[in-house]
Amino acid sequence: MYGHAYGDKALISLAENMQKFFPSSALLGRNGGDEFCILLSNCTMEEMKESLIEFTKTPKTFSYKGQTYSFCISLGYAEYPNNAIVRSQLMRCADAALYEVKLHGKNGCMAYKEGLQSGVRKQLGFVLNDISENLPGAFMIYRADKEDDEIFYANKEFLDMAGYENLDELFKSTKKSFRNLIHEDQRETVEASIWNQIESGSENDYIHYPLRKQDGTYILVLDQGKIVESVRFGKVFYVLFMDWQAMQVNYSTKFDEKAT
Repeated sequence: MYGHAYGDKALISLAENMQKFFPSSALLGRNGGDEFCILLSNCTMEEMKESLIEFTKTPKTFSYKGQTYSFCISLGYAEYPNNAIVRSQLMRCADAALYEVKLHGKNGCMAYKEGLQSGVRKQLGFVLNDISENLPGAFMIYRADKEDDEIFYANKEFLDMAGYENLDELFKSTKKSFRNLIHEDQRETVEASIWNQIESGSENDYIHYPLRKQDGTYILVLDQGKIVESVRFGKVFYVLFMDWQAMQVNYSTKFDEKAT
């Protein structure tokens, strides 16, 4: 969501939190892009349970460019030799517990127990980029704020439809504001229509209007949006865009073929 520079700050902050929280005898390491491991000797899972829960639940933040951001972690743990006697198997047990936490909403802590399988990773194999890049249509996420909307993401289908080379070009051209994709003469009407539907209780509806392309021309689109509440960003719009002219051509052709 924020980019590598922000991610680096979060990783550094977490590493520093680990060093401060755990005893100097603990062996701390980073074993993946956003995964860390802790080896605590001469103690049992039961003895460390409360401390691990406390570390998981303690608020975590990082600062970047004058702003403070919060983040959370998921933690799974296992014990030698009760759960495993081989180092690699011990890691797999902790990993299975970790992904059980992720599967049930993240921001939690769990001990390994018999029956948990590391194969649960497969159920979490889809991330935003995987899903959005393969949606059968143009897709965008932006903050639902009447005064200060902000585009967070647009998939390749949208970029291609609107004539943008990449997301950075879209951000630069629109100043990350969705309203800058609407013709100035129609902006007030379109935005009023969006908010009237929301305030009347219709959280998933269609709007038809010209969308500004990168070259300054316009394309007629059908916009289907849904508003959701995000813990991090407040109210957020998830929007699918359909090329109105292409839809009419394709659907009328299909209907004609069926009729024939």
